[in-house]
Order: sequence, then structure tokens, then C-alpha cells
Amino acid sequence: MHHHDIKKERRDLHSARSDRFAIVDVPRMAFLMADGRGDPNTSADYRAVVEALYTTAYAVRALAKKELGRPHTVGPLEGLWYADDLGAFTTRDRDAWKWTLMIVQPEWITPAMVEEARGNAAAKKDLPAGDRVRFEEFAEGRCVQILHIGPYDEEGPVIARMHEEFMPAEGLVPGGHHHEIYLSDARRTDPARLRTILRQPVAPAPD
Repeated sequence: MHHHDIKKERRDLHSARSDRFAIVDVPRMAFLMADGRGDPNTSADYRAVVEALYTTAYAVRALAKKELGRPHTVGPLEGLWYADDLGAFTTRDRDAWKWTLMIVQPEWITPAMVEEARGNAAAKKDLPAGDRVRFEEFAEGRCVQILHIGPYDEEGPVIARMHEEFMPAEGLVPGGHHHEIYLSDARRTDPARLRTILRQPVAPAPD
């Protein structure tokens, strides 16, 4: 029985080098998603959304294995980050940060399966943010990405080089929200060893 693992089957999207930027084409994929706002380090809402996403994702996995005989590894947590004033990221005003957290799903997962899994998850565990989890397709297209190794709060210089050096040299401008893919479990990993893919959708710079 084939065991699907998105990180292994799409290494181009879930691995990167830390010493150079890469341009990748990201296809349309389906995700479990939930939105929120606030400091990810202290926000109870952030923790509630993470718990709801993972609990639902594992319920989807159990259902897919039982009903379809198609086991898969639950994908990594990912986050889209934005704000009404992008200066909030430079000043680290985390309370003004907005985010969409998400976990990618195999192509054979259907909306009906997600709804059944949501019900199964809610029956087993009280999930304050459970009703905010949705199943949605997301397409990024062309992106620039790099691997960051270290604490999340030390991403700034890498992101600055991406936006101020690499992208202008390639004739590119931002084309969507800043995207992070968390390859490490922050609860069990030394901050100095955290591995995070930093991704930025791009578009050609206007003439």
C-alpha cells in the first residue's frame, strides 16, 4: 500500500537550501485553512486554531485510510502572513499581524470527507476554533523561496535580502502574502535548529 507523504513527493516545494534563493512554480492544491489575528507567541486564538487544524487533519487522515485505503502523512503547518499596515512586520507589532494557517491535503480528499472528519473530531474533543476550519483550494504560481534555519524572530534579514536584492535582480515584485512552511515542531526543537521555508509569491516587475 502506497503511503503518501507530500514532503517526499514534492521535495521541490517542501525542501530548500539556506544559502541561495530558488524560483519555484507552485500548483493549485487543497488545504485545511483557518484565519486569525494576533501575536503567535502569546495568542490563545493562535493556539486554538493550530489545535483545530491538526485535530481535523488527523481525523481526515483516519477517514481516508478507513474508507479509501489510502494512508498519508499529515503535512506540515503553513502560514500566510499579512497586515493592514505592512510596517507592523518591520516594527514587530505582532498584535496587528493577520494570518491564515493551513495544512495541505492529498488530491483525493473531498469536501464531504472533510465535513465528516470535522464532525468526528468535534465528537472526540472540544475545539473552540473547530468551526473556523475550512477546506479550500489555493494557488500561488511562481514564487521565490529559501530555507531559514534558526529562530522565527531572526527571519527579518533573510526576508529583506529576498525583497531588496534577489527579487529586483530577477525583475520580480511581490504578488501575494508572505508564506512560511514549518518543517520543525517548535515545541520539541531548539530555536537555533528550527527549519522554516520562507516563500514569496511573485509577479514580473512592471516596465
